Amino acid sequence: MAGAAHRNTGVEGVDGGVGLTALLVAAARAIETNRHDPLARDVYAEHFVLAAPASVGWPVRMQQVPDGEANPLWGRFARYFGLRTRVFDDFLLRSVREDARQVVLLGAGLDSRAFRLDWPPDCVIFEIDREGVLAFKHEVLDGLSAAPKAARVPIPVDLRADWVGALTDAGFDTAAPSVWLAEGLLFYLPNTAETYLIDTVDRLSAGGSTLTFEVKLDKDLLEYRDSPLYTSTTQQIGIDLLALFDREPRPDSAGNLAGKGWSTTVHTPFDFTRHHGRGPLPEQNDALAGNRWVFANKPRP
Repeated sequence: MAGAAHRNTGVEGVDGGVGLTALLVAAARAIETNRHDPLARDVYAEHFVLAAPASVGWPVRMQQVPDGEANPLWGRFARYFGLRTRVFDDFLLRSVREDARQVVLLGAGLDSRAFRLDWPPDCVIFEIDREGVLAFKHEVLDGLSAAPKAARVPIPVDLRADWVGALTDAGFDTAAPSVWLAEGLLFYLPNTAETYLIDTVDRLSAGGSTLTFEVKLDKDLLEYRDSPLYTSTTQQIGIDLLALFDREPRPDSAGNLAGKGWSTTVHTPFDFTRHHGRGPLPEQNDALAGNRWVFANKPRP
């Protein structure tokens, strides 16, 4: 990716740095799956958590959390990830049922959507992430004899490298509508890299394509350094999110897309909490206050 640079953690798999956050999300999805009222189900998530040395001892169900829902990390934060999973699941499935047949997961991590969602039979799922992350995922899924529910094309390439060439070489058709997902990705990119990614998605997208992504609009992330979500994540599992997030001023990616002719809507996660009746609500010193979920459609000519 031209002009992009993830923070250099020195770790290429899921054992540290940004890769470790993939295990955090997997643990949250496992907890969500094992609730009595799950917003989303991912039966593979707990297997990722149990298979990685870095996440030994992490909970995969709420009964394993001593203070239960009162725990900021495994209660409120995990429910946030469960809600996000459900909302983005719904968006992807709606997009492929309406028009798109190509799905591109940018920074796919331990996303198992190719295996757990009911895709149309002619759908293709492209998963882009670093080789170490995909290798770990494949090892776990192969051990479970998991079979994808659509054609799945893993693309082991860092988003700092020529992922566009790798994607088109893998069979992505720029003339056909596609649906793109950047879930839990843009937080870690410099603002120029985010702009490049959004511009590239626009360039590769035919009319009828859709895109959803997550951004943070906080003017100063350090205002929330004492937030229960951030402090509990650091204290309980050793992930300092504020050290991983890029703290440059963020670009207006939704406005950028609108300027290119896309129709966009921007929501807070709390909008969907109210819609589904489950999920986090605003609170004092809230690390989720600046989070926004953006949904965009590129009209046909």
